[in-house]
Amino acid sequence: MAEAGGVTTESLAGDRARAARTMLDQVVLPGEELLLPEQEDAEGPGGAGERPLRLNAGTRSRGRVVCGPGLRRSGDRLLVTKCGRLRHKEPGGGGSGGGVYWVDSQQKRYVPVKGDHVIGIVTAKSGDIFKVDVGGSEPASLSYLAFEGATKRNRPNVQVGDLIYGQFVVANKDMEPEMVCIDSCGRASGMGVIGQDGLLFKVTLGLIRKLLAPDCEILQEVGKLYPLEIVFGMNGRIWVKAKTIQQTLILANILEACEHMTADQRKQIFSRLAES
Repeated sequence: MAEAGGVTTESLAGDRARAARTMLDQVVLPGEELLLPEQEDAEGPGGAGERPLRLNAGTRSRGRVVCGPGLRRSGDRLLVTKCGRLRHKEPGGGGSGGGVYWVDSQQKRYVPVKGDHVIGIVTAKSGDIFKVDVGGSEPASLSYLAFEGATKRNRPNVQVGDLIYGQFVVANKDMEPEMVCIDSCGRASGMGVIGQDGLLFKVTLGLIRKLLAPDCEILQEVGKLYPLEIVFGMNGRIWVKAKTIQQTLILANILEACEHMTADQRKQIFSRLAES
């Protein structure tokens, strides 16, 4: 029955849902439904109720809500699709309400996103197209013309097994991912084939985002230990090269372990390495 004793199915679903404002930075589970405070001008302060988060709110809504990774649109509601911590970013205009909601998880499976810079491994060559493993559900395609200065006569020297640093220009669930190694001006800008030496290893996507943050102190501390070359891929891959193999392995172990270290623990390790 749709209604029994004055209680509708929708109200029962609402009772099981939790307010997003009380769940920020807390763990959410797949299947949960998020609720937001009512943001209608007609209601006074403190009189706002809770409702399912709606993406196509009426003209009286004060902000536009955008759902990010880990959240899925189901009609006019938002459902959690993976386990992690709920995050929220206020809209750029600084207005109340709206903004971006997403789930920050420690997953290792990468989903290609347009504009992401990634490290891939060339697995095959099919005509004029290279197939590149980027850690996703299917390989990405890379044209031989997607390199700086490449022409039909001047082809890039790319072999199966080479490491490629590039970015996605096509990435959606209905099409094969497509990579390029040039920017919008046709320049490499650091992209292309990565050197033969060095070490490639995989970390969680959360650690990559942490290392690429502008205020990350880990890279500053690592750079003081040894001279190094390092490349980060948003698909959870890191390539690092130091002066010796021993130094390269030390740096890789530090980067893998720093995700679960406190700031004091990192300082102790770096001070020991500096002394040795």
